[in-house]
Amino acid sequence: MPRHKQKKKNNKIENLSQTILNILRKDHSQAFNYKQIAAKLQLDDPSSRNQIVKKLKDLQGKGSIQEIERGKYILTPSQNYYTGKVDIAGRGQGYIIVEDLEDDIYVKSKNLNKALNGDIVEVYVFKRKKGGKTEGEVTKILERKRTEFVGTIQVQENFAFVDVTDYKMYTDIFVPKNKINGAKNGEKVLVAMEDWPEKADSPFGRIIKVLGMPGEHNTEIHSILAQYGLPYEFPQEVEDYANKIDTSIKASEIKNRRDMRDVLTFTIDPKDAKDFDDALSFEKLENGNYEIGIHIADVSHYLKAGTELDDEAYERATSVYLVDRVVPMLPEILSNNACSLRPNEEKYTFSAVFEMNQKAEVVKQWFGRTVTYSDARFAYEEAQHIIENPKDETHTIPSKISITDKEYTVKPEIADAILEMDRLAKTLRTKRMRAGAISFDKVEVKFILDENNNPEGVYFKESKDANKLIEEFMLLANRSVAEFIGKKEPKKTFVYRVHDEPDDEKIAALENIIKRFGYKLNTKDRHSTAQSMNKLLKDVQGKKEQNLIDTLAIRSMSKAMYTTHNIGHYGLAFDYYTHFTSPIRRYPDVMVHRLLQHYLDGGKSAKEEEYEEKCGHSSDMENLATNAERDSIKYMQVKYMQDHQDQEFLGVISGVTEWGIYVEIISNKCEGMVRLQDLNDDRYEFDREEFAVIGQRTKNVYQLGDEVYVKVKNADLVKKHLDFTMLGHRKEYKN
Repeated sequence: MPRHKQKKKNNKIENLSQTILNILRKDHSQAFNYKQIAAKLQLDDPSSRNQIVKKLKDLQGKGSIQEIERGKYILTPSQNYYTGKVDIAGRGQGYIIVEDLEDDIYVKSKNLNKALNGDIVEVYVFKRKKGGKTEGEVTKILERKRTEFVGTIQVQENFAFVDVTDYKMYTDIFVPKNKINGAKNGEKVLVAMEDWPEKADSPFGRIIKVLGMPGEHNTEIHSILAQYGLPYEFPQEVEDYANKIDTSIKASEIKNRRDMRDVLTFTIDPKDAKDFDDALSFEKLENGNYEIGIHIADVSHYLKAGTELDDEAYERATSVYLVDRVVPMLPEILSNNACSLRPNEEKYTFSAVFEMNQKAEVVKQWFGRTVTYSDARFAYEEAQHIIENPKDETHTIPSKISITDKEYTVKPEIADAILEMDRLAKTLRTKRMRAGAISFDKVEVKFILDENNNPEGVYFKESKDANKLIEEFMLLANRSVAEFIGKKEPKKTFVYRVHDEPDDEKIAALENIIKRFGYKLNTKDRHSTAQSMNKLLKDVQGKKEQNLIDTLAIRSMSKAMYTTHNIGHYGLAFDYYTHFTSPIRRYPDVMVHRLLQHYLDGGKSAKEEEYEEKCGHSSDMENLATNAERDSIKYMQVKYMQDHQDQEFLGVISGVTEWGIYVEIISNKCEGMVRLQDLNDDRYEFDREEFAVIGQRTKNVYQLGDEVYVKVKNADLVKKHLDFTMLGHRKEYKN
């Protein structure tokens, strides 16, 4: 036998006990005999087989394995197997998050055994170090999180590789020549992973779609959608189905509804809104109270359960709002036409109608299907102008903020309704804040785009009284619907929007950071935490650190989610809460409408398991949409900064790590990184405790919250990453 083959064989024999255990562990539910183990090890000579038989007996004697039938062995059942979710960290190693375990299980890259980020796996824990990491090995992949990836293709003569964009993907994907699907070298593609052979370093795949050249606008936007598995067009059969729906208003249907067409009704939405899924009605009653209706597009009238249109809406679960487009949950025939509460049109609606007194207390409520007629449409800016100018008896909207670009006057009864509802909304908000609600009015970054979707400028969208007026009445409807069903006896299955109390560790981490800026929290109890959080958010308004602290405060909170198990909503300080007001763009609202009508009709409780699964899917899709939206903003920020390479920007240090300093530009909220290796005036070391890097020789300090000047060094559109050059501290640099 050649020497290299003999050496390889000897290695296999030397580690035989461990190798046999690994084979049995990989598939611990299956029994193996000595021949099957020999075949797996590619050892077929008598001497090796005898060694395997001997080792099996040794391991049986030690209790490591059991003989379950003559000559067939399995691993001794162990409590060391868990099921969990893979979270890939740097350099291809990962952690398995197991719900029942306090600590995550650390897995070295060689023990991941082809598991990828987000996969559900079985993991064997083999080390429990005192004071160290719990370590394990992936023994089985139970469910792949995803099999489609976005990346850049490198085409060779007879095959290709796709370098995946996602930094948590630690391997490229091999594509045989016959599965390249016309992709050219350097193009961005969507690749499907089809197989990962035992001995192969990379999985095998095929190209599903060519997205275009990296850096091109449509390529990058479509890549963001493809990366999260979000569609950007409807299948033809779904479009055809939607286009055939009869959307006319029929007298026979009106008979089954409360007719509210004669009540003063209007919408207030963003200037560029295409769909209006909520309207408000206002009527002063003879007893001095008000009847206020929150009217929501009756999507479930058109969207019938079990149809291909409903299946598509459920799969999408939400509309996705990217910087330059909306990817709607429903086709345009419904979202922008039949279900959009456009002015001067009759519409089918689902309504929550409240009789309220002067103190904004609800004295009577009614829920049900209605038919309404919107008398007017306002942009937030127009409604805001009315609120800010209550003494203007003509209620004139100037041309510069008018939707039509022309000056016009608002009917007195509509202006009075807006002013009275603004007063009631402020009362509702004050009550909510007193009850312990938290006010997250985070500044939103918006872009002014030219006709080619290039960013010409940046502006900040802030929430004013007109926005808050709509918000308060939507909150009232959502809360009241949830309470109405939630308090029913016997208990009924329902879809709730819940928000858990914040995690103590995250709050402690937030406290640690904000004290650098001179702020503190009182975390004695739930109420004091909420109150001091509100004070913090108010105190930072307009300060350089506002965006950083707003972001960190939001991250310290639990994530809101959909579930049938009500635990209340911490952030809003409500015991019952749901989503009822946006069925055009959120599937949970459609479920809420269906369940509410079912229970109004005296129906039995729906199946909890079925709705819990739908809630889980809706929460997952909401997270994907949020990530896609965030990526599209990041992409547009990088694109904007590409055109400002020579400019000096004032920023605030928003993060400090061992590899670099993150800086957020104050004027446009773009965040980039100054790499430590690029700070050439000294050698800087990271001080974790101080959230700072310190120059060894100069003792110069760059600390979280410091104001600094930076310049763009590199703007990478494909990776959506900005590299900055540090110019220096604000004080020293400009003096």
